[in-house]
Amino acid sequence: MSIAFVLVSTVPGKEHEVYNKISKVNYVVEIHPLFGEYDLIVKIDAKDYSELGKTVIENIRTIEGVIDTKTLTGIKL
Repeated sequence: MSIAFVLVSTVPGKEHEVYNKISKVNYVVEIHPLFGEYDLIVKIDAKDYSELGKTVIENIRTIEGVIDTKTLTGIKL
């Protein structure tokens, strides 16, 4: 499995709408609202890095109201 945390910036006032849409995306296992530079943090648990990238690019970045994302991928130590 490939784990990532995606920081999401939204259009002001669209946080709730974006939250609801992201919560329905495959491989999303957690989503939390934030204060500060980013509005949401999303945990993705995909089967591999290819699916992880596809999830972010095709299913999160394309949501109306998403301005920017920053993806932090996890590794095993």
